[in-house]
Amino acid sequence: MRSSTSPSRPASRIWSTSRYQIDLGAVRVMGIVNVTPDSFFDGGRSSASLALEHCETLLRQGADLLDIGGESSRPGAESISAEQEWQRIEPVLRAALSLGVPLSIDTCKPEVMQRALDLGADIINDIRALGAAGALDVVAGHPQCGICLMHMSGQPSTMQAAPSHVDVVSEVRDFLAERVHALTERGVDRQRIVLDPGIGFGKRVEDNFALVRGQQALLDLGHPVLAGWSRKSSLGAVTGKPVADRLCASVAAALAAAQCGARILRVHDVDATMDALKVWRAAGLL
Repeated sequence: MRSSTSPSRPASRIWSTSRYQIDLGAVRVMGIVNVTPDSFFDGGRSSASLALEHCETLLRQGADLLDIGGESSRPGAESISAEQEWQRIEPVLRAALSLGVPLSIDTCKPEVMQRALDLGADIINDIRALGAAGALDVVAGHPQCGICLMHMSGQPSTMQAAPSHVDVVSEVRDFLAERVHALTERGVDRQRIVLDPGIGFGKRVEDNFALVRGQQALLDLGHPVLAGWSRKSSLGAVTGKPVADRLCASVAAALAAAQCGARILRVHDVDATMDALKVWRAAGLL
């Protein structure tokens, strides 16, 4: 499988997950699979068959892992029940387990986390950094699952109403350091943990760009960084383009994050991102 590792790699370059040891010696691309009717860019793929077709397309384009989500976290989004979220995710996850790549589940609900891990998911990707009651217990109780902790200010329904940060890099770093400590105190191996600064989640345009410039502060915590710039509104703010026309900006932001040390790029546009990474590698820039 394309993201497995050899024993000679340094431990710090490995993301340990349920079924796979993911080699982060090279930048990896995480393809987004939204099983939702209302996501900000590619909502409407709410049937399992369409979502699975999309999984297969992203893998053909070169995705190293897939991130499956059943609840929109776009600004202004309202929460749905755990049962409704699971009904969307479960058939897609069950079918995708045979695709031979790591599968991440984008959820903040402990009940969904537990069901997904029981079924065989490799990674829990939580925009609330396991802040919900019981979420820490679920992942700490699993022997091996990968974990992505993200920073978010507020809730999706209100996070962009009036975001405000004094020193966004320090605030995000300190928050994520605390969440890492909460996990390691429970015996979770550090190799299971990846950090996401949460681009666009309760942050102003200038905050988001400060986070990519200041990404080293997160890397200094000793964990790989996942960057999720794809199609975000900050890219629209600087280009003047609507979400449908932000492909070039998304690829540019992904490359900037990778050059600043991000090891996983969470993207909608796998094909274009893979091409850009190949050019950057050929030029010796990654």
